[in-house]
Amino acid sequence: MKAMILAAGLGNRMRPLTLTIPKPLLVVGGKPLIVWHIEALKVAGIQDIVINTAWLGHKLHEALGDGSAFGVNIFWSDENEPLETAGGIQQALPLLGKEPFLLVNGDIWLRYDFSRLVSKDLGKHLAHLLLVDNPPQHPNGDFAFKRDGQSLILPQG
Repeated sequence: MKAMILAAGLGNRMRPLTLTIPKPLLVVGGKPLIVWHIEALKVAGIQDIVINTAWLGHKLHEALGDGSAFGVNIFWSDENEPLETAGGIQQALPLLGKEPFLLVNGDIWLRYDFSRLVSKDLGKHLAHLLLVDNPPQHPNGDFAFKRDGQSLILPQG
């Protein structure tokens, strides 16, 4: 299985910090956010990681290189302008191949055992979605699930 880390965003909510550094390179707990993900993906047995870039992408290239320093292979999907989530994934598909892949946002703090997802069979479903609780400053979130056992996403409001 391969993984893709989304790292092309502008980081507007973290300005002024992200005026000179891409949000995935912001240091949390002693290392950049994206490095936490790379290390966790490696532990889960994922060796090939695609990272998309746009805003200050050259700094991501400089910091992470080809991935050999982390024991993984990094493949770059550089965007001339941010393509948003779906566009970034679509552009990276030739690098990801036709098999299922794991997708993670590069600008979030997440301590999760990715091997739990790697070992999951998708069955008839197209994807599994891992969610976290809403933060206190945004208690309603952006969407909700029906409580009938189905993973149906409903718009709020």
